[in-house]
Amino acid sequence: LVAGGVYYGFSNLIQTRTKQLSTDLHIQSVRLVETPNVVQAPPSAASRIPEKPFLSMLEAKWNDQIETVFNWARDSDKNIVEWGRRVLYGTPGNK
Repeated sequence: LVAGGVYYGFSNLIQTRTKQLSTDLHIQSVRLVETPNVVQAPPSAASRIPEKPFLSMLEAKWNDQIETVFNWARDSDKNIVEWGRRVLYGTPGNK
C-alpha cells in the first residue's frame, strides 16, 4: 500500500511537471513565432568614428618623415661599413 502511494505520488508529480513544461514551451514557441523580431542594432563602430582629414594627413606626413629617417640611418650604416672596409682592407681587387 505504501509503495503504491509513493508510486502514485511520483507519477502525479512527473505528470504535473511534464504538463507545465509543455505549456511553458508552447507559450515560448508562440512568442517566438508571432512576435516581430525588429531589433534596432547600433551603428557599426567604423561609422561612429568621425573622419578627421587634417589629423590623417598629419599622421601620414609624420610616418613619411620617420620612414625617411630610418631609411637614411640604414643607408648611412651601410655606407660607413663599406667605407671602413675600404680604409682597413683597401678596395676589393687590390690584393
